[in-house]
Amino acid sequence: MTDLTHPGYVRPARRATRRAGAVPGSGIGQGGLALVLLLPSLIILALFTYGPLLQLGWDSLQIRQGAGAGGATVFAGLANYEAVLADPSFRRALINNLIFAIVTLVPSLGLALVFAMALARSSRLNSALRSMLFFPVLVPLVAAASLFLFIFLPGVGLLDHYLGRLVANPPNWLGDPDIALLSIAGVTIWKNAGYYMLFFLAGLQSVPPESYEAAHLDGATPWQRLRYVTLPYLKPTIAFVAVIALLNIVTQVDHVFVLTKGGPSEATNLVLFYIYQQAVESYDVGRASAATVLSLLALLALTFASLGTLERAFGGRAA
Repeated sequence: MTDLTHPGYVRPARRATRRAGAVPGSGIGQGGLALVLLLPSLIILALFTYGPLLQLGWDSLQIRQGAGAGGATVFAGLANYEAVLADPSFRRALINNLIFAIVTLVPSLGLALVFAMALARSSRLNSALRSMLFFPVLVPLVAAASLFLFIFLPGVGLLDHYLGRLVANPPNWLGDPDIALLSIAGVTIWKNAGYYMLFFLAGLQSVPPESYEAAHLDGATPWQRLRYVTLPYLKPTIAFVAVIALLNIVTQVDHVFVLTKGGPSEATNLVLFYIYQQAVESYDVGRASAATVLSLLALLALTFASLGTLERAFGGRAA
């Protein structure tokens, strides 16, 4: 047996220690492994997100010469941006989008909050009602717009059929420039309120029951319980849902295409439909790309501004 304490004993050389951060059984470190695991996602992002964005920016600097889609393109700098900003149709579309957001955002969130508070308790009836209110979310927007096309049909539509019993001359819901945009806003509210209700239902779970019990013992009215108990706890949820709703409102255009095609007299022409007209109907890819870039920049600025405003207004939970 080897005497480890003998003066002449020489200890064997230790094996080289494993490189710090290295993955056992491989020649790469943890950072390299992370890069390998992320590589498929990075490739997909490059092909379907960042690549198209770069192509969009490049197309916005080009002008197509000749009619149709086969004309040659030449570099034009910021000419497309100047043309878009000077186009009255684009400015009208921006104004319509702003009005559309205002008349859609508040009613959608308000109805969603009312539905969530009314159906917060678990029961078979409430579960059935939740499913009914959420059903419009599952209907494709084109199908929903086709349905409302028959509802809004002048004279013989479902809405005029019942409204005609109360008023002599029901309005032309999609043909009157003064109310056509409001009619489309009604379709959007019907479609999205059930979706936002789910977020509020989840947010209501964060309200401690003892807070309601304390408010009840203090003699608080239902309105006071809503104002001083429910809403403070729902502030983060309201901020999140408001941004999601705003993005949905700005990016939805299918119902405009089906119901009005931007008319009458551009009363319902939204920015996305303007981009469609430039790209598909006029074959002006450069102008359509410039309008898209401007829309994305405005959307980003609006999102960050909304987040900042909502964080200041609704930041934090109730104590």
